[in-house]
Amino acid sequence: MQPTRRNILASALAALALPGHASGAPLVFAAASLKAVLDRISAEVTPMRLSYGGSGAMARQIMLGAPADLFLSANPVWMDPLAADRPPLARKALLGNRLVMVSQAGAPDKALTGWQRGDRLAMGFTGAVPAGQYGKAALQALGIWDQLAADVVETDSVSGALTLVAQGAVPFGVVYATDAMAEPRVSVVAAFDPVLHDPITYPVALLSEAGRQAYNALTGPHAAAIFAQAGFKVL
Repeated sequence: MQPTRRNILASALAALALPGHASGAPLVFAAASLKAVLDRISAEVTPMRLSYGGSGAMARQIMLGAPADLFLSANPVWMDPLAADRPPLARKALLGNRLVMVSQAGAPDKALTGWQRGDRLAMGFTGAVPAGQYGKAALQALGIWDQLAADVVETDSVSGALTLVAQGAVPFGVVYATDAMAEPRVSVVAAFDPVLHDPITYPVALLSEAGRQAYNALTGPHAAAIFAQAGFKVL
């Protein structure tokens, strides 16, 4: 029997040696914006093997057979088709966040409605990365998307957009408030009113019994305190 694409992907991902965690720990696929806080929770609360990326890419990999035990998405849009394809054992709306515009540390505040042509703006892919989708919706609601779309630099995750700004490669970026808190090389120059886009919600799904302990820990009080310290709203 010839191996299927699903089985090839599953075997390859199962063989991944994710550094810093015991091989028997559950494999968690998570939105890139959760990296700093989940790394801490894995070290202090419950060990996990953590794989980060854009929520859309992570969801598609799981639907193709990637052996994730847990999935944390940066929005429910990608969780819903995954749940239809691979019904979770449990699911919960876990966290909330805010959307901000950042520039390099020390930059002055910027009026969102005073955009100048040529001011490049880093964002996650607006068709796949939740931060990019929220950002595009907010800029459309402000009536300025059409005039700045040509200057948008799209990345495969919100952390990629943050890095471009932190390194000075792109002057502005749309990221989550928690990303800005965790990166000392950037500062917030504008904040988006939450009414400009859908609520930013991070759902978590338990995909196998091997992840049950980690799921309970992530939805428990110790992890909640760490999430709150990192700037997330615990739902």
